[in-house]
Amino acid sequence: MSRLFRRAAVLTLAVALGAASLASDMRPALAHGPDSVPDLAEGRLDSVVNISTAQNVTGQRSVPLPQVPDGSPFQEFFDEFFNRQNRDNGNRPRRVQSLGSGFVLDGTKGIIITNNHVIEGADEITVNFNDGSKLAAEVIGTDPKTDLAVLKVEPDGPLKAVAFGDSEKMRVGDWVMAIGNPFGLGGTVTTGIVSARNRDINSGPYDNYLQTDASINRGNSGGPLFNELGEVIGINTAIISPSGGSIGIGFAIPSQTAKRVIAQLREFGETRRGWLGVRIQEVTDEIAESLGMSETEGALVAGITDGGPAKDAGLTAGDVIVDFNGKRVPSMRDLPRMVADTPVGEEVDVVVLRKGKEVTLQVTLGRLEEADLADAGDGGGEAPADPQPETSSMLGMMLAPMSDELREKHSIAEDVEGVVVTEIEAGSDAAEKRITAGDVIVEVAQEAVREPADVAARIKTLKEEGRRLALLLISNAQGEVRFIPVPITD
Repeated sequence: MSRLFRRAAVLTLAVALGAASLASDMRPALAHGPDSVPDLAEGRLDSVVNISTAQNVTGQRSVPLPQVPDGSPFQEFFDEFFNRQNRDNGNRPRRVQSLGSGFVLDGTKGIIITNNHVIEGADEITVNFNDGSKLAAEVIGTDPKTDLAVLKVEPDGPLKAVAFGDSEKMRVGDWVMAIGNPFGLGGTVTTGIVSARNRDINSGPYDNYLQTDASINRGNSGGPLFNELGEVIGINTAIISPSGGSIGIGFAIPSQTAKRVIAQLREFGETRRGWLGVRIQEVTDEIAESLGMSETEGALVAGITDGGPAKDAGLTAGDVIVDFNGKRVPSMRDLPRMVADTPVGEEVDVVVLRKGKEVTLQVTLGRLEEADLADAGDGGGEAPADPQPETSSMLGMMLAPMSDELREKHSIAEDVEGVVVTEIEAGSDAAEKRITAGDVIVEVAQEAVREPADVAARIKTLKEEGRRLALLLISNAQGEVRFIPVPITD
């Protein structure tokens, strides 16, 4: 639903001159939108395009078999007829079409911007302009991580383009306008405000969406979100909707994120992001307390990639990255964007909190490498008989030193060392933290442990220091580690 903001102050002849002057002084601070929405929209409609795609797929559609009573005279007929239909349709190519939106960024070179998911897997891409003309498009580059795609068309003459604005200057409550192709209707204008900033909708590692209540529906994906100056400050990409229609919660990729990615796609045909080579997790209030931190900030290093930049620079698991390249790291989810936005090969200062002290390390960033993690198998076969090692009970867990029997029983990787959790007390804090039998305690309060006695000694020290939480570095059987704070009970 469109919504315009009118000027909050309405002056009448009965208002005194002083009051009128005060209201006039306050007026620029109010987000009221442009004076003329029709003029602004009319000037942008020719730059917004509809994108249609076609894809040939081998269908695996199956015709459902009607339910007939066993022994019915029609059963054999239905079985033969519908099975034949499914066989015939199984390998028959089908043409699948979809619709989306986009906009012209460079009119001279025919550069069109849209979402990756709009054109992903397409065999044919057609750009439909407001005047009814159509042009075939080729893909220059895509980035699934930010859901962006750059297309190129060959027009007879220059196209009318729009320019990016600065999304960092947008404030919650600022007026915005969306133009797109909802449900294939084309050239649809809606207005609203910036409802929130820096939204994480779990769609990728670099989520920092603008949220808007401007009406966005299916088909708006890839279309522009304008500020009151007619600059593109966002690229509409997702909605939250139980019904499939707009309920006033839409999300747009900020222009400051899009500009960097688009520049790389245009130059290289791919992204070239900085790479630190760490696995990180959130610094919770409990973790901050267990590390003696005064504020809950930064990114906790849970693992280091062998041969990566962080390893070479001396970062270790347990470090908390609080400052990257001269900028404070507010939270875990901010660090990946900060690293990705830094040029490959640049040397940066990384400040980490290590055992209560800040340490500055120099890191030369690599290039982010894509790798698929292989799913670990369960080993198959029957588990051996339960071993009977010496065990100790603490923090709601039964603990035992690593042994060949326990390594085999829980399929623990050869390079995982520490104290094995053999049993979890029901209802304990360890159970609530989802520690399970077969997990391995690698460190307690950033000190390596090999025996249950080492764990007991570290807990005793923490009690004497007045700590309420023990920060455990826990490894699963495959060697993936995570930090878990567990309350220390008497």
